[in-house]
Amino acid sequence: MTETVLANARLVLPDGLHHGALVMRDGRIARIDSGTAVPAGATDCEGDLVMPGLIELHTDNLERHIQPRPGVDWPHGDAILAHDAELAALGITTVFDALRVGSLVSTGRGYGEYARGLADEIMAARAAGLLRISHYLHLRAEVCSETLIAELAKFGPGDRVGIVSLMDHTPGQRQFANLDSLRAYTRGKYGMTEDEFQAHVEAQTAMGERVRAVHEAATVAAARAMGAVLASHDDTTSAHVAASAGHGAGLAEFPTTSAAARACHAHGIAVMMGAPNLIRGGSHSGNVAARDLAEAGLLDILSSDYVPASLLSGALMLGDLWGDTARGIATVTAAPARAAGLADRGSLAEGLRADVIRVRRAGNMAAVRGSWSAGRRVA
Repeated sequence: MTETVLANARLVLPDGLHHGALVMRDGRIARIDSGTAVPAGATDCEGDLVMPGLIELHTDNLERHIQPRPGVDWPHGDAILAHDAELAALGITTVFDALRVGSLVSTGRGYGEYARGLADEIMAARAAGLLRISHYLHLRAEVCSETLIAELAKFGPGDRVGIVSLMDHTPGQRQFANLDSLRAYTRGKYGMTEDEFQAHVEAQTAMGERVRAVHEAATVAAARAMGAVLASHDDTTSAHVAASAGHGAGLAEFPTTSAAARACHAHGIAVMMGAPNLIRGGSHSGNVAARDLAEAGLLDILSSDYVPASLLSGALMLGDLWGDTARGIATVTAAPARAAGLADRGSLAEGLRADVIRVRRAGNMAAVRGSWSAGRRVA
């Protein structure tokens, strides 16, 4: 048997913080004790927080490692390992790597297929025992695309696809409802002239109208076939939410308005917001502020989105905002575990998987001083 004891810690339990010790044995949480005693052989946590490992449902971080500069395609194996190690060091012990499915191949400024190949590389690294933390796949199904159905068909129940999200980036819809914001984003990223931008908007709008219903139906069917949770993306109106609920969505990624978030709760759909939005004090694209939803009781889950370090900081910020550290931490542990159907992790409880982190706070800063994945120290 392999045993690790973290003693003299402030344990983040479902009902609050309790001083005690956590015993990990053979990959599971074996026992939780009360008190400040430090048994022989135990690690003295010196009052640090000990909490469940963080669970990340939506991150673009792997893309940053694969393309560290525009036009640079870094070796994928090295990128996957760097991404994995970064998350482990930041206290994330379960990640759903977000991969886009659905491409534009008929336009010179389109984007190509990559998800199946990259998924194979992630799973090969996992099979070789090279990954520190637990990896699942999150397929982001781009409705406004040409190849969505063919790309989805390349995935099946054995591919560890935990989440499939319905994205619609048709101009004038959802995240891109404001064409001025879309203009700034698209022209900045692709160097388009105004005429090229207008032609792009017209072509994409026509495509969205043509394929939306068929692609949505195909995505819903694929999620069911894979046994994955279906998520909506950028719901803006109550009508969007009603459609998501009709499809069977259990998770709403980044609703853009308070009305949409409120409708999600009315339909029993968990609301996930970006931790960068919370920390920065608002959305970089002008959508609803995560803090406003938190204060209204409409925020259930945080995602680090494009800044992995924001997940822990955001959860602690929510704990301070709500006056309840355990509640804040639950938005990055128990709540995402529940939304993703992971019943074996997300809380400090006997018998659960020993995904555990040790955290020291100093003012507004928080440092991860140890990460354990299935009882094995990984950072």
